[in-house]
Amino acid sequence: MNILRYGSRALLVEVADLDRAARLHTALLRDLPPGALELVPAARTVLVRYDPRTTDPARLTVALRAVDLRPSDSTAAAGAGTVEIPVRYDGADLAEVARLCGLTVPGVVARHCAAVYRVAFCGFAPGFAYLTGGDPVLRVPRRAVPRTRVPAGAVAVADEFTGVYPRESPGGWQLLGTTGMSLWDPEADPPTPLVPGTAVRFTQVGPPHPRLP
Repeated sequence: MNILRYGSRALLVEVADLDRAARLHTALLRDLPPGALELVPAARTVLVRYDPRTTDPARLTVALRAVDLRPSDSTAAAGAGTVEIPVRYDGADLAEVARLCGLTVPGVVARHCAAVYRVAFCGFAPGFAYLTGGDPVLRVPRRAVPRTRVPAGAVAVADEFTGVYPRESPGGWQLLGTTGMSLWDPEADPPTPLVPGTAVRFTQVGPPHPRLP
């Protein structure tokens, strides 16, 4: 664990990998150190913003180094609940993902729906969550040529992550399907249900697209 000053009111905790970052974030959510105000996880870091009136970098560093990062049964945040996202598996890359994985299209859908995911961190665009915990068989590379336009609600995979595009944007992930569920509302609090630590499941709605095998 490497701890760096990040401005005058935050510390940046660097760890070895995504798994340790998830463990650290979950442990801090369950037992927030005195004076800590906000946690911002990423792939290999957790930013800890603090109130300088109630703590200081030295005391917070001691508390952070005392966090137990040993694996536990679950990395989902306590009390976060599970968000279910309905998906019509009609994605343009679904057949290609099946080919890459050595599966049928129904096999891809079944494996994608069977997993319980966790929001590891958010980024790229407002409301875009990087979900981990998917079936390792479904690990596929990004597209060689990204699309200039991916529609809002597109459900996609790339490497170890699954994500849902909250709005139309460019993107290079492999598209499995679409959801009509809104995942970004700046007027809501929080503006997205997919906050870090939240458990997520995908449920199939409607048959696959008739053109898919």
